[in-house]
Amino acid sequence: MEYTNSKRLFEEACELIPGGVNSPVRAFKAVGDYPVFIERGEGAYLYDVDGNKYVDYICSWGPLLLGHQPETVSKAVMEALTKGSTYGAPTGIEVEMAKKIVDAVPSVEMVRMVSSGTEATMSALRLARGYTGRNKIVKFEGCYHGHADHLLIKAGSGALTFGVPSSPGVPESIASETLTAQYNDIDSVKALFAQYPDQIAAVIVEPIAGNMGLVLPKEGFLEGLREVTAEHGALLIFDEVISGFRASFGGAQKVYNIMPDLTCMGKIIGGGLPVGAYGGKKEIMMHVAPVGPVYQAGTLSGNPLAMAAGMAILDELAKPGVYEEIEAKTKKLVQGLQAAADKAGVKIALNQSASLFTIFFTETPVDSYQAAMTSNTEQFKVFFQAMLGQGFYLPPSQFECWFVSQAHSDEDIENTIKAAEIAFQAVAAL
Repeated sequence: MEYTNSKRLFEEACELIPGGVNSPVRAFKAVGDYPVFIERGEGAYLYDVDGNKYVDYICSWGPLLLGHQPETVSKAVMEALTKGSTYGAPTGIEVEMAKKIVDAVPSVEMVRMVSSGTEATMSALRLARGYTGRNKIVKFEGCYHGHADHLLIKAGSGALTFGVPSSPGVPESIASETLTAQYNDIDSVKALFAQYPDQIAAVIVEPIAGNMGLVLPKEGFLEGLREVTAEHGALLIFDEVISGFRASFGGAQKVYNIMPDLTCMGKIIGGGLPVGAYGGKKEIMMHVAPVGPVYQAGTLSGNPLAMAAGMAILDELAKPGVYEEIEAKTKKLVQGLQAAADKAGVKIALNQSASLFTIFFTETPVDSYQAAMTSNTEQFKVFFQAMLGQGFYLPPSQFECWFVSQAHSDEDIENTIKAAEIAFQAVAAL
């Protein structure tokens, strides 16, 4: 494939934008010299500035369950745009959207719209601290909840150490209030509560982890989190920015039948437009301004374009059989990829839930951050480049998820498997 225009644009962008991109993973640093610049998307496909066509398995990192430019969503946004793009004032569609979310997500009785997943998690944690009167939070190594200061924390020498900043610019005084546990290890959480029994405001977790690659919760893990937080008067926060309305119509909490105190959402509920939300028990949400003392605000929160897109996609996802159709396509793809790897003699661990999955280049079953880190990133790089060269656009990181949409055809799935056979052979030749 020819990438002349992408290369030129990246070189120009590097003079104007840090690293040439507006979000780090887009830079392709883990998989190549420069990224592909996209011109447009349609259905299951992306088209770059050099005229190359790709089958897209990023789907804008999850929200495009119906593919690019689904007619109902595009029509809804265009109709909303004829009335104005933003008002900074209440609208009726915000009320409709809130009702739809409350009806769909089991634990949510009230909801506040925001503009991103990061804003949702940041606000939910502030609310948890304000509601409980406590300062410390527990997060899990390998789970990403946005780039707020107190969330950019990595573990120290053990699960019981205070957090330390994983980015310059994060004060240690803020990092010290964040404790890090091990995903799928309930004992590491109990140990933190034993050490700080009356100081932890909340535990925040991706119920289906999607930011170290896809890692599924072990049986009893989420139940254990619900029990230990309730026992100690802390809140349980589910970050469903990825899993919300992707794992099911109602999120991972509906799949696993766990009722968190607060839920953070994003991506899908905007139908591809910038959006986020946090919600939960009415008793807790009534602490949010203007009815309560915990302040949070946003000029573009609940803007009519994002609400129109979100309403349109949720209406489509509520139709019978949509999730079953997409999951069937995903299972067919996953089975084919596993067979292709086996044929080439390449050892992989493959995790899948609903319509998202990750291929880990490791022999180790991946159920934790430590297991994910055993992946061979050089093998992934070779695989990625071999797939890109055949017209398949994958997440440019070993530690991200693939996303399948309703727009992917059986032919797309079959062609992906055929391309993967060649890509795995390239990996085997390393």
